Amino acid sequence: MRYTGPKAKLCRRLGVNLFGTDKYTKILRKRQSKPGMHGAKFSKKSEYGRQLDEKQKARFTFGLSERQMSNCFKKAVAQEGDTGQNLLGLLEKRLDNVIYVSQFAVTRMQARQMVSHGHFTLNGRRVDIPSIAIRPGDKIQLIPKFAKSPLYNDLDKLKDYSPKWLTVDLKKLSVEVLALPETDDLEKSINSQLIVEFYSR
Repeated sequence: MRYTGPKAKLCRRLGVNLFGTDKYTKILRKRQSKPGMHGAKFSKKSEYGRQLDEKQKARFTFGLSERQMSNCFKKAVAQEGDTGQNLLGLLEKRLDNVIYVSQFAVTRMQARQMVSHGHFTLNGRRVDIPSIAIRPGDKIQLIPKFAKSPLYNDLDKLKDYSPKWLTVDLKKLSVEVLALPETDDLEKSINSQLIVEFYSR
């Protein structure tokens, strides 16, 4: 199951804005201690605690359930190369993350909702599964009837931005996947080695 509890407490516990909106950045600036009556007093973490926190940080940042996170790690292990980098690559290739990176959504959570509600096509077919892994050559398109939604009103005000592995056209409301994300394209706020250590206990 996905987390449905207080988001601010979770951000404070892990010390990072997991959900991307300014609201949680302001809360973290204002209240830097951990939540709870002893939060300010007990801040030292065990090695296991650090590993667990990093796994949770990745899970909540990308909006995965425990099972999805575990399955993602198993896929990363099965691939050749560095397991931690493989894991971040799998998270980065999720369709909802691509929508977020392409600026169609303000947060990954919003991108997941957009995909779940069927706002996009993938290679011409309407999709509603946020976890679909994109591949080079894939083409993502916003369905025309949703272009009038307030969700997409401000896209024309954004500067064109395309990471080197994507071509994003905010006027045509489309994304083309040129290649798989490389190390420089992966989420830099997550220490993937700690996650590998957590699952390797």
